[in-house]
Order: sequence, then C-alpha cells, then structure tokens
Amino acid sequence: MVELLSLALVVVATTVSLFMAWIIGAGSAGATPFAPAVGANAISIMRAGLVVGVIAFFGAVVQGESVSSAIGTGLIDGVSLSPVAAVVVLLLAGGLMAAGIVTGIPIATAFTVTGAVIGIGMALGGTPAWAKYQEIASVWVLTPFVGGGLAYGLARVLSREWAPESICIPVLAASVSAVVANIEFAVLGGDTGSQSLAGTLGASLTPVTARGSLVVTLLFAVVAAAVVRFDIHRDEHRAMNRFLLTLGSLVAFSAGGSQVGLAVGPLLPLFDTMAIPLVAVLVGGGFGILVGAWMGAPRMIKSLSQDYSSLGPRRAISALIPSFLIAQAAVFLGVPVSFNEIVVSAIIGSGAAITGGAGISRGKILKTLGAWTGSFALSFVAGYLLFAAIAMLP
Repeated sequence: MVELLSLALVVVATTVSLFMAWIIGAGSAGATPFAPAVGANAISIMRAGLVVGVIAFFGAVVQGESVSSAIGTGLIDGVSLSPVAAVVVLLLAGGLMAAGIVTGIPIATAFTVTGAVIGIGMALGGTPAWAKYQEIASVWVLTPFVGGGLAYGLARVLSREWAPESICIPVLAASVSAVVANIEFAVLGGDTGSQSLAGTLGASLTPVTARGSLVVTLLFAVVAAAVVRFDIHRDEHRAMNRFLLTLGSLVAFSAGGSQVGLAVGPLLPLFDTMAIPLVAVLVGGGFGILVGAWMGAPRMIKSLSQDYSSLGPRRAISALIPSFLIAQAAVFLGVPVSFNEIVVSAIIGSGAAITGGAGISRGKILKTLGAWTGSFALSFVAGYLLFAAIAMLP
C-alpha cells in the first residue's frame, strides 16, 4: 500500500512538473526572448512562438543543470523536498503563472517558484540558505538597473548619426560572439565538468600557444563582425532583422537553460532516489516548455511587444543584448532569474533612451512590479501555511 501511494505521488509530481513546464513555455520562456523582435516587426507573433519553443528546448537540455540543482537542493538546508512537497510547490507556482497568462500580466516564474520552495521547505523544518538568498537577491535587485541601464546606453549610441549601423552592429556582433564562445556546456566537459567552445577548441592549440582560448574567442569575434558587416552592406534592413533574430534566439536558448529548473528542480531530490538521469529530467522539462511555447506564448508576446514601448530595430537590439548577458550570468551562477524582469527592464531602458518615457506604459509597469513582488510574498506565505496544514493531517 505504501509503495502504491509513493508511485501515485511520483506520477502526480511528474504530471504537475510537465504542467509547470507548459506554463513556463507559454509565459516567460516562450514570450520574452522574441518580444522585442516582434515589436520591431522582424518576425510575426505566431512564427516567434514556434521558433522560440524549439530553441528553448535545446537550451533546457544543454544548460538546465545549474538552476535545476539550485532549486532542488540549494534553497533550504537540512531537508529535502518530499513528493507531496514537490506537488504543492509546482501546483502553487503553476496556478499563479496560469493566472498571469489569463490576465496578460507577466508574472515572474522565478519569484513564484523560489518563494514556494522556501516557504514549504521551512514548513518541513529546514533552515534558510542565507548565502544563496543573498546571491539571488543581488541578481534580482541589480537586474533592472544593469539591464535597463545597459539597454539605455546602447539605444542612445545607436540613435546617434555619428554611430552608423555599418560600424556599431558589427562591433556588437563581435562582443556577443565572444561571449558565446565562452559559455560553458556540460556536454563539452565530459567527466571533468562544464567546458566552453573556446576552452575546447583552444586546447587543441596548446602546442602552438598557451592562450588558445583567447585566440578562439578573438576568432569568433572577428568572423561574426565580418559576416554582419558584409550582410549590412548587401541589405541593411534585412541584416538588422537577421541580427535581431539571432539575438532573440540566444536569449531563448538562455531562457530554456534557466527556466526549466523552475519546473523540474523541485523533483530532483525525488528522482535522485530513483536513479533517474538528470538529462532525462531536463528533456522532459524542455519538451513541456516547447509545447507551451507553441500553444500559449503568442498572447504574452503580444502583451510584451506592444504594451511596454514602441520598438524599432535599434531599440530592440539594445534590449536583447543585455538580456542575453544577464541571462547567461544567472545560468553561470545557478540563480533562478525572471526573464520577464530581464527583458521588460531592457525594453523600458531602450525605450526611455529615445522617447524619454513617452512611449512607455507607466501604469502597466507599476502593475507588473506589483505582480512580481506580490507573487513572491504570496507564494512564500501560501506555501508555508498550506504545507503546515497538510502536515497536521492524520
């Protein structure tokens, strides 16, 4: 009887996790990466939903380990989430995310899941992981200022006559390509841990130079700059749109790597006892995100691309570059981060650089900030009280 009950809880927990992945795909991971590109008319809303789902799936499988581990075991010390606790976490967070999709308000997934895990973990008798909380809080607080500020600066430069696209865009392409070359992937490291493309390819240059990683990084940057510059000279408008879509794809990849942990992370303590490989868990979560993006993302893409500011290609590029950089920094640190917060902050910053705030919906912004902070507080309190009540049942 006990084994049957345990199996039922595993099935329910897995089902709820897939539902949560669907919610993430339909909301933050599926909507925010391509919202600036849609706002700049570089891609249609429906096509954006299809493309972002596929790219986010690969990001989830390749980069999902760090955030998943942080959610599963890094937020509470002394206890592990039980199957019942995992179900409650995912149902609570998924319900809040579903409400956000219905109302068109971008509820921050990372806030809801993190709050629920901490609240329920404390109800289980765990102790707060203060060091991790400080790291998470720092990223959450700094994101609007860093992302918005960087987007503001880029938009100001790109709007100036002395900064032509034929120079600025190749420089930005080189910078982004250099970062891509140094992103670490578990599949490249084997048993030794994660490794980057620059590190892997640079190792083959060891007989020639001790700075192989630097040589590969510079090569990535130079090639990207040359290709983009050539494309701009052929057709500036199409080149700008292609660069914009490339940036959106990189953000979508990063979104999958971060957001999948919010869906599958609570299940890791349970699956560890069952010897289920992490990659299998990530594939399942990534598939849920893919389906969610295909089915539900267009509504949120429309909300983000049209309600926050009127974007052109230059402002959209200015928004996506800091979004990509912050997203990858969060994945590297293993911090659950809200892609709504990242991209919305960048959209606001890039829009303010040109319009001075005239093209930004201030009421929508205040409503969104309230939803973000409220969702964390609500999920924490509700998670603690709900699980405490469940624990009192006979």
